[in-house]
Parts: sequence; C-alpha cells; structure tokens
Amino acid sequence: MKILKMTATFGVLEHAVLIPGEGLTLIEASNESGKSTWCAFLRAMLYGFPARDRDKAGYLAEKNRYQPWSGAPMEGTLELLWQGRALTLYRGPKGSTPWGAFSARWSATQEEAEGLTAENCGERLLGISREVFERTAFVGQGNILLSPSADLEKRVAALCSSGEEEVSFSQVERRLKDWLNRRKVNSRVGLIPELEEELERVKAAMDHQGELLSRAQAARQEQENLQAQKAELEAQLRDQSARQHSQQLRRREDAQADYDAAMDALQAAQTAAGTLPSAEELRRAQGDLSYLNTLGSNLRMAEKAIPEDRAAVEAAQAIAKADPCFSGWDAAQAAAKAQSDHDQAMALQKKSFPALSLLGAPAGSVLGFVLGRTAQGRPYSLPLLILGAILGWAIVALPMFLMGRGRKKRLSTLMERYQARTPEDILARGTDYTQKMAALQAAERQLQATQTERDKLAAQKAELTAQLLDFVHPFAPEVSDPFGVSAALSRALQQGERRQVAQAKLEAAEKLLTALPSPQSSAPLLTDSEDAERLASLNAQLERAGAEAARLQGELSSSGDPAELSQRRGRLLEELEKRREEYEAISAALTGLKEADSLLQERFSPAVNARAGAYLAALTGGKYDKAHLTRQFQALAQAEDGTVSRQDLTLSTGTVEQLYLAARLAMCELALPDGGDCPIILDDALDAFDDQRAQWALECLLELSKQRQVLLFTCHSREKEMLRGTAATLASL
Repeated sequence: MKILKMTATFGVLEHAVLIPGEGLTLIEASNESGKSTWCAFLRAMLYGFPARDRDKAGYLAEKNRYQPWSGAPMEGTLELLWQGRALTLYRGPKGSTPWGAFSARWSATQEEAEGLTAENCGERLLGISREVFERTAFVGQGNILLSPSADLEKRVAALCSSGEEEVSFSQVERRLKDWLNRRKVNSRVGLIPELEEELERVKAAMDHQGELLSRAQAARQEQENLQAQKAELEAQLRDQSARQHSQQLRRREDAQADYDAAMDALQAAQTAAGTLPSAEELRRAQGDLSYLNTLGSNLRMAEKAIPEDRAAVEAAQAIAKADPCFSGWDAAQAAAKAQSDHDQAMALQKKSFPALSLLGAPAGSVLGFVLGRTAQGRPYSLPLLILGAILGWAIVALPMFLMGRGRKKRLSTLMERYQARTPEDILARGTDYTQKMAALQAAERQLQATQTERDKLAAQKAELTAQLLDFVHPFAPEVSDPFGVSAALSRALQQGERRQVAQAKLEAAEKLLTALPSPQSSAPLLTDSEDAERLASLNAQLERAGAEAARLQGELSSSGDPAELSQRRGRLLEELEKRREEYEAISAALTGLKEADSLLQERFSPAVNARAGAYLAALTGGKYDKAHLTRQFQALAQAEDGTVSRQDLTLSTGTVEQLYLAARLAMCELALPDGGDCPIILDDALDAFDDQRAQWALECLLELSKQRQVLLFTCHSREKEMLRGTAATLASL
C-alpha cells in the first residue's frame, strides 16, 4: 500500500493537504504546525478511534482531542494505491457521531470497494491490527519504546510456527493461571479453600443450632417487656397534647399568613411576566441571536471578497484579450486552430522544390538525343544534347521552382503570424492561450462561488432575523431590530427569574405549612421533656431488640435441620474432590505450555535479535552491534567489544531511542506483510540523535524506503540538508 494524498480537517488542520512521495518523504515543520496531528489523522483514517477511549483526568479521548479548532466537522480523505488500483477512503460526521461516516471507493470508477468497512479497514489494507501497527511501523512522538501486546505476540509467534495468529502464549498462560487461581490461590483464596471453609461452616452450624434457639427466645422476651414500657410512656405524652394545642394553633396561623403573602407575590410576578416563553426557549433565542451576529460577520467578509474576486476575473480577461494570436477565441477553437496551422507548417516544410528542378537535366538529355538522331541520322550529337538539356530544364524545372517559392512565402507568412521559429512554437502559443482561458474560468468560478455564499448568508441572516422578531413580538411588539431583540430577551429572562423566586418562596411557605400538624390531630406532641427522651430511648432499645430477635431467628432458619446439613456436607465433599483433580490437571497443562513457549522463543529470538543488532550497528556506526528483545519487549544492547548486554536504563536517551528504533525496524522487517503494504510513520523520531547518528539513520531509512513507503516528520532543518540530492522527497507544512 502506498499513500498518494491526504486531505484533513482534523485538530489544527483545516482542509490541509499532504502528498508524500513513493519512497522516503521528509516533512519538515515547526512545533504546533500539525506533524503529530497528521500522524494521528493517518492512524484514525485506517483504524478509526478506539471504541473504549474516554476522557479522564489529564487525558482527552482522541475523538475529542482532535476536534477541528475552527469548529468545522471533523472529516478527511485518504487516497492510496492498493492492489495496483487507486483507492479513496473517506471518514466524517454521521448525525451527532463524529467520524461515524465511512466509505471506500475505487478512485477511477467511484465503485465501493467490497469487504472494506470502518472496523476492518486498517487491518485489511495493512495486514496487521492496530496494536501491531502502533508497536512496529507507527512511531508516535515520544513513544518509541515497545510495550507488551497480545496481538504483536500472536504475530511474532506466527513467524516461527505454522502461521496461526489466533492465540498467544501470554493469553493462554493467563487463562490457565486464571483457572488455576479460580480453584486455589493459597490456603484461603479459591474454590478449593472456599469448599473447605464451607464444610467447616456446616459443622459449626450444626453445633450452634442449640445456642441460637435459646438466644432467640431471650430476645423475644426482652422485646415484649420494652413494648409494655413504651405503651405506658405514650399514654403520659398524650396528656401533654392539650397544653400545647393553643401554641400550635398560633404557629399554624402564622404559616398560613406567610403562605397567602407568597401566593399574592407569585400572582403579581406572573401578571408582570405575562405569557413569556420558557427560560430554555429564551436562552436558545439568545444563542440564535449570537449566531445571527456570526452570520453578519461572515456576510461582511463575503461581500469584501467579491471585489477582489471580480478584480481577479477582470485581470484574467485582460490577459486573455491581450493574446496576439487568439484574442476573443474560446480555448477549444484556439487549440484546434493552433493544431491546424502547425500541421500546415509541417507540410510546407517537408516540400523540397529545388531538388525537383534537377529533373530538368535528364529530361533535356533525352530531348537532345531524340533531336540528334532526327537531324543527322546518327546518335549522340553533342550540340543537340546540350540544347536539349537546356530546353528540358526550362520546360520541367522552372515551373516547379516558381511553385516552391510560393510555398516558402506562405510558410513565412504563417510563422510570422505566430511569431514562431518552428511549428512547435505554434502549438506552444495555443497551449499558452488555453492556460490563460483556464485561469479565467477558474477566476469566474471563484467569483460565482463567493457570490453564491454571499447570497446564502444574506438569506440565512434575513430568515433568522425574521424568526427572532416573530419570537419576541408576542411579549415585545415594539421591537424592530436585533438590538431590540437582545434587550427584550434580557428583560424576559429577568422577569422569569423574579417569577421563579416568587414560586420558590411559595413552595417553601407551603412546605412549612404542610409540615405543621393539624390542630385537630390527636397524635402525641413530643417535647424536650424527660418523658420524650425516655420514649426515644425505648424506641431505640425496642428496635435493637427486634433486630436481634429477627437476626437470631433468621440465622436459626438458615442453619437448616440436621438431615439437610448432612446431605449438604456430602455434596461439598464430592465437589471438593472434583476441584482438586482439576487443579492438578491445569497445573500439568501450564507446565507443558511453558516448555512449548521456551522452544518457540529459541526459534524466534535469534531472527529478531540478529536483525535488530544489524540495524543498531548501522545506527551507531558499529559501536553497538548486538541487540536483544525480551518477552516483555524490553530491548538490551551490547557493545562491539563488550561481553554483557546493557539495559536501556543504563544508556543515554539518544542511544535508547536508537536501540528501540533498531528493534522496531527489525520487527517491521520480520512481522509486517511482504511487499511493502504497510508504510512506516516516524514522528520526530530522530530528535535525540546527534548529527552523525542522524545521518546514519537517514541512510538506513533511505535503504528501507526501497521496499516500503517511509514518512519522517521533523521540526529540525538538518535532516533536509542531509537528504538534499538523494532520492528522498522533501516537503514542508
């Protein structure tokens, strides 16, 4: 697969276009100009956004992070060459879902490419999953280190086995360990310890039944005593209600008065507000008013652009009219005329009339020979032969010579009209005029588009203004312009707020009135007396006694009868034996899996390490010539004359990045599909390299670009100078 062209409205990019070359393409740009955004755009076009990606503290999900800064919809196209045909991918908004629309069409016919969907697009085109792509060919900014991945592990395993990529060692090992831990982690965690503990609980339940029964009976007796004490105390409290009746009546009357006042205030506020729209509708109208101002600004910009576009049209017209050869002609007529005159000039040039005049000499000789024999009766009379030659030239060659001079004059006239030296210059004049006419048509289309946009904005502004006036006229009929609309909306919101405040006060007064007991109620009225405190204490004790009795009764019921507990114990013993047999079988399977994985590693590791070492030697000028990659994808380096591999934590930042770049390039060579289907993307991958190692790295990438497309983004100018004069494509954002 080769990337032909990318067009993006994505993050900081606004209708931006990037056209890489076939091999190595260096894209130089300053910070915050969109390098990393282009990389993220390419990944999103191929694989979409991760479905489970969500915003969290200190992190924005990709679908929110790359929303266009201009507020335009997020969309883009990716034109590429796949399976020998040009293919165009599109992603954009679908309803309220950003990046929800997808299409894949063959560029030449616009027919849909069967089998390509938004979900499988990247994997079908590149032959690898998103996880493998991000850990091999996609080197994001500051993300050159490798991290463990089940998909990458499957891919690696396929290189040294039958090619099956459905499983990985870590996945199977994790599944077996999960099964093993499910049965027994230690003496306290797992199904086996749970069964053992449950057996102990069954025995304890059988022993505890007698104790629970006696405790439940004692709790019920205590509950009955407390209920008798509560009944006696409640009778005393009811006697106090008569003394409090008058006081409660006054409190209720005051609450009723407050309620009536709040009701009057609400009615006054409603009368002042009239039939106003809801606050949500008013705020929506304010939003429409803000959008109306935006439309006005855009309309003024469009009107300002029209004179400029019209001037461009007039300038193009002037250039076309000033053409000395085709002024006033259309492009097709000019091209046809230039081709016709070119063909005529070529025909005139091919005629060689002086050569034809030489035919007179042999014709004259023949004529002299005839005359000599006739006059003297013998052949070969020299005077007559000479006379015949002269007469033959005059009769045959002279007319032809005169005809040649006429054609030469027509050719000269034709070439002077075009101010041309050769017939090809005539075609060049026609091509130049065609280009002038094309520039004129482009300027006219731009003017028409600007005028159309101006008319559209004007219509939208007028329509929205009318809608806003219609909205406010029911409660502000005097308004006639947007300024009046703004003031009317503000007044309406204030009146609505006053109405809401009055409504809240009424609800508070109503709540207080409802909370006060009715004067006719015969329920006991509790006070701060000692009797009230005693009642509260009795209620608490009664609640605890009832809860304890219920708990004991429930515990007693849950313990079951002896026969049921015995049957349960038998079932538990049978289940425990089964789980122990499973534990032993899974342990044996895990041991066998680890042995098989060790053999697999012995087959794969030498190939990866050998290629990574070769790349590392090229990137460091031979200082480090060996590299090793662990199962956790941690890279180690070994110096040319060293005997011990050094961890990445002991190396400089630049050497670490060179080590992991070598590992990634090795993985690309071994794990990616053959034929260059997957391009390599590098975002500021050489920032920590010194000049010499950067030069070596570029030489490696140039060699690699002969097999697959490579895109290198950088914010420095040194790479451009190093690549100048090579086969690399140099571009800037």
